[in-house]
Amino acid sequence: MALPGLVILIGVLFDLATPEAYTASPLFAAAPLIAAPFFSYRGTLVTAVATVAAVLGLHIHNGTMTQVPATTEFLTVVTVSVLALFINRVVRRSGERLASARVIAEAAQRAVLPSPADRIGGLQIAARYEAAQADAFIGGDLFAVQDTPFGVRLVVGDVRGKGLDAVEAVAVVLGAFREAAEQESTLEGVAQRLERALAREGTRRSGLDAFEGFTTAVLAEIPRGDGRVRVVNRGHPPPLLLHADGALELLEPVRPALPLGMGDLASWPDRADESAYPPGATLLLYTDGLSEARDAHGVFYDPRERLGGRIFPGPEELLDALVDDVRRHTGGESTDDMALLAVSRPGERQPERRKTVPVVP
Repeated sequence: MALPGLVILIGVLFDLATPEAYTASPLFAAAPLIAAPFFSYRGTLVTAVATVAAVLGLHIHNGTMTQVPATTEFLTVVTVSVLALFINRVVRRSGERLASARVIAEAAQRAVLPSPADRIGGLQIAARYEAAQADAFIGGDLFAVQDTPFGVRLVVGDVRGKGLDAVEAVAVVLGAFREAAEQESTLEGVAQRLERALAREGTRRSGLDAFEGFTTAVLAEIPRGDGRVRVVNRGHPPPLLLHADGALELLEPVRPALPLGMGDLASWPDRADESAYPPGATLLLYTDGLSEARDAHGVFYDPRERLGGRIFPGPEELLDALVDDVRRHTGGESTDDMALLAVSRPGERQPERRKTVPVVP
């Protein structure tokens, strides 16, 4: 950044080209202040020394060093230079603390929300967490995949709120899911365990979250070998099923349900909806950061419309294309975090044809 040096040069030229009554002291005072928030301490010090030297040299050249206005200007520039060095120190320390906080936040997010393995229970897995703002790692979106005695079970959810409180709630939901997924014989039982876990969390909290805290979630279960997927939806955007031929199916719940954590408002038994999950198909679960992403005209992103008819080699390629498409749609100005989970069932292998070797008599 050459701006401070340019300001000093303009000040010198202005002082040499104008009568003695005119002064360039505002420009000289501005140079170290411009450098302070952007330069290193050494760079700011060099700028301050260059500014003081320029003022001193000009007054010696003009023979005005013994005059009161010259002394005042010189002391002003020295004072501003010292102040600039102090500002630089404060900015650097604040930047270091912010960087440390970001590292801690990222570590907490990764500890709470680890990326699943590429293959689980014979299925291909890909997951993605896209923060709405650069360098922001703390959010309330969640996903998890677990291989259980009852098949592969998945959850994608969105906790109300942001920050450390949201991460704490994410930890509660994921902890309850991992335990329940292994122990509950039905997907409905897993949903009820999550409901009870959030109810306990709600009684522990105080203030607004104790009354309005909730989590939208969709749970899925893929039993081994029967080509079906079961889904329990608790107020969450419905999953998409992308078939191998590009056909797309929206897995909407037969009966809508309230989000998790709102059992005090209404209560009814969870019921899993079952759908065919043929070989080569990919199940896509996502949070509303995808379906509510808007373009410059306020138009929502429609994953059903944008993905229909498209064929992807695997779940990782699907998520890559989806993230790029959302960025183009929003112009890189997303306002909400986005969690994506894609699960592909490998296609059936075609039997190999045996080569016939002619018998030579």
